[in-house]
Amino acid sequence: MPWHWRCVGERVDHHRLLLRELLEMIQHHDQAMYRLDQEIEERLRPSEPLIQRLDVIPGCSRRVIEILFAEVGWDLSAFPDAAHLASWVGICPGNNESGGKRFSGRIRKGNRWVKAILVQAAQAAARTKNTYLSAQYHQIAARRGNKRAAVAVGHSILVIYYHMLTTGEPYREKGADSFSELDRQQAERRLTKQLERLGYQVTLTPAQIA
Repeated sequence: MPWHWRCVGERVDHHRLLLRELLEMIQHHDQAMYRLDQEIEERLRPSEPLIQRLDVIPGCSRRVIEILFAEVGWDLSAFPDAAHLASWVGICPGNNESGGKRFSGRIRKGNRWVKAILVQAAQAAARTKNTYLSAQYHQIAARRGNKRAAVAVGHSILVIYYHMLTTGEPYREKGADSFSELDRQQAERRLTKQLERLGYQVTLTPAQIA
C-alpha cells in the first residue's frame, strides 16, 4: 500500500508527535494567560469598587474595563471633556452631513486597542434588553448600517465612562424610550429648521389623541 494512502484517516507516529506538541503549546499558553489574569486582578484589587461601579454600563464586561484602565486610565484630568478623550481615542465621528450631502463616515486614527474594545462593547450592548444603548444601536443600524452603529454606541460608552469617572456619579439607565424621545426631538428640530429656511413660520402643537 502506498505511504500516502496509509496516512489518510490513520494516525501514525508523526501525527501523534505533532498532536502532543500542539496540546503542550495550548496548555502552555493557557497557563500563561491564567498567570497574567491573576496578576492583573491583583494589581487592580485597590480599584475593585470602581470596577464594580463601571461594570453596570451595558456591554461593559470586566475585561472591557480592564483594557480601558490599561489604555486610558482612571485619572482623566488630562482631558478637559469627553470630546477631547474621544478625539484622542479616535472614536468621535463628526457631522458627516451638510446641505443634504452625506460625506465619509470614517473615524480618525487613534488608539486601536481602545477602539476595538469599545466596538466590541457596543455590539454586546446591542444585545441587551430595554436599554438606551441598545435602542441607539438599532436605530442607527437601520439607517447607517451595523458598523457605524457600533462606532456611535462605542463613542457613547466612552462618554459615559468619562462622566462616571470625573463626576463620581453612578450609571443611570435612561431606558429605550429615552432614546426614541431624543430621536423624535432631533427630528422635530431638523424639520422645523428646513421649513424656516423655506420661509415658513413654524409653531408645533401636539395632536389631540381621541
